[in-house]
Amino acid sequence: MAEKEALLQLVTFQLSEEVYGIDIMDVKEIVTLQEVRAIPNAPSFVEGLYNLRGEIIPIINLHKRFHLKRVSGDEEDELLSGFIIIDLDGMKLGIIIDKVERVISIDYKEIQAPPQMISGIGGEYIHGVVNQKNSYLIILDIKRLFNAKELQRIDEIRK
Repeated sequence: MAEKEALLQLVTFQLSEEVYGIDIMDVKEIVTLQEVRAIPNAPSFVEGLYNLRGEIIPIINLHKRFHLKRVSGDEEDELLSGFIIIDLDGMKLGIIIDKVERVISIDYKEIQAPPQMISGIGGEYIHGVVNQKNSYLIILDIKRLFNAKELQRIDEIRK
């Protein structure tokens, strides 16, 4: 039992050139790419609102937030693109991803401290990094992606 507790389950996804992971406990669901209603005067990284079974969800574009270029993929990649719906302290947000990868389990001991800067995303947004076979996995800390003022603004847009 103690061995299972030492594992962290992550939903992994591609965003620009990198592979990221977020704690599966923060993920509510993954939705295929859908049309989003644009909102005037929203922060530039807020793509708009999405109606998920009657619930209004703000959709966040991390490409714009972190000035990342979008990767153009093939038809299969398009089918794997969409939104990851996360729960951030009781508020649901959708994050646009280029491609969902898979769910993996990693040992907490494998997580290394984040470098100061990785491909445009600052270390303050990163929980840690895990070495993979030919690259590394960046574990995002979703609770640090937005400051209190930004979250309040996003919540106001949602209403």
